[in-house]
Amino acid sequence: GMTALVKAQGVTYPAFQLVFIRAMIGLVFILPLIWRHRREMRNVRHPWRNIVRISCNAIALSSNFLAITILPLAMVNAVGFSRPLVTMALAVVMLGERVSRMRWIGACLAFVGVLVVIAPGTASYDAKVLVILLSVVFGALATVQTRALKDENLTVMMVFYTVGLVIITAGPAIVTWQPVRPIDWLPLLGIGLLAQLGQYCFLRAYRLADASVLAPVGYLSIVVVTAVGYFVFGEVPALHVVAGVVIILAALQGAALIERRR
Repeated sequence: GMTALVKAQGVTYPAFQLVFIRAMIGLVFILPLIWRHRREMRNVRHPWRNIVRISCNAIALSSNFLAITILPLAMVNAVGFSRPLVTMALAVVMLGERVSRMRWIGACLAFVGVLVVIAPGTASYDAKVLVILLSVVFGALATVQTRALKDENLTVMMVFYTVGLVIITAGPAIVTWQPVRPIDWLPLLGIGLLAQLGQYCFLRAYRLADASVLAPVGYLSIVVVTAVGYFVFGEVPALHVVAGVVIILAALQGAALIERRR
């Protein structure tokens, strides 16, 4: 839902402005939580790790919003599939999480699918894809930091995330700012609301399970995102994108099924 609204509004407003507005609206939504947990806000256990996390998130979200604006949704979503693969690898290296051999095999095959989607070295390859890859790398780093902060208060993490986005994106947003039409405030409000709800669920999920286990769940978004791109924006996925997505889903599902049977 948020992706569709960003795609529609990105035609008129720059990515930095959308991220800044999304953060400001999200801040308004969590003000009651801040007041309710005001005592806990004084006891931040890992301030620097929180700062690193929201810095990575700011870069990832800004580049992702830009990619959604300039590329087809199916392409953005498909290339974004490499984020769980990067997250899984970083979780092993940085957090010491254990990943089975079968899951590694599935991840490698899925990465082949990502390469098929990107199609580097062909006429269909677009350098704009690099914007998505930037989002993937910093998004994975932010996810790993989120997992490492599992003993941090949930409200503290949400406040750091939202306030941090406001501070980090304020400068670029001011430089690229476009006047907002009154009729556009409703979808912009929707971006902030949906993003904040998603962030809450995201934090809860990574508090309850390992990053390497949760990462592949995001692949289910391909059906919804592709449908939105087709029916709302008239985007028809390229054949290599469809082929790459099939490889990715087959690799991950196949690896998961084989692992369960063992």
